[in-house]
Amino acid sequence: MFDGNPWVSLVAFTMEKIRPRGLPYFPPVSCFDEINIRTYVTYKNKAGVYFLSIEGGTRVSCQIARSLSELPYRYSNMKREENLYHSQNRALKSSLELRYQVGAPMSGKSTLDKWLTEKYALFQDTPTAINEFEIHHVEWPIFEIGLKDVQVNYPKFNNLLSNKPDLAHYSPGVQVIAWGKKRNKKITGI
Repeated sequence: MFDGNPWVSLVAFTMEKIRPRGLPYFPPVSCFDEINIRTYVTYKNKAGVYFLSIEGGTRVSCQIARSLSELPYRYSNMKREENLYHSQNRALKSSLELRYQVGAPMSGKSTLDKWLTEKYALFQDTPTAINEFEIHHVEWPIFEIGLKDVQVNYPKFNNLLSNKPDLAHYSPGVQVIAWGKKRNKKITGI
């Protein structure tokens, strides 16, 4: 919660050279477009992100990522071009289309900007545990963005997402390192 308000973000980007530690990257699997629908949580006094959904642009990458991480990856047909990001999942009847123009770098970040982008842990629940991953990255550079067309259609998240976001940014990306999947056993029967 930020100032008493929960936030849900839709983050569209491209993964590049993703790989398990000690292995080389393999472009057909290691590079793909991705969309996160995430919220922000605190678990055991540590702030992080919690993924409601993760879409990946290649089937095999989604299968591998889901099996290794237990994160909620699912395949969607994606296309990314200059100033356009498009995703469609016919089975779930979900889609995203963003047409945008990148503006100038933001000279100063607000407290909210930092709160949304500077998270160094992620949490995901499974039937038996809450998985915790440590994350490291440099501070996200963020730019102004002009949204020319936003079509968000995720029936499962209709009450959380709309075609008029409260806030929008663009980032050229940062290198991210994740490690230490820790399984925190769920306590049941309380």
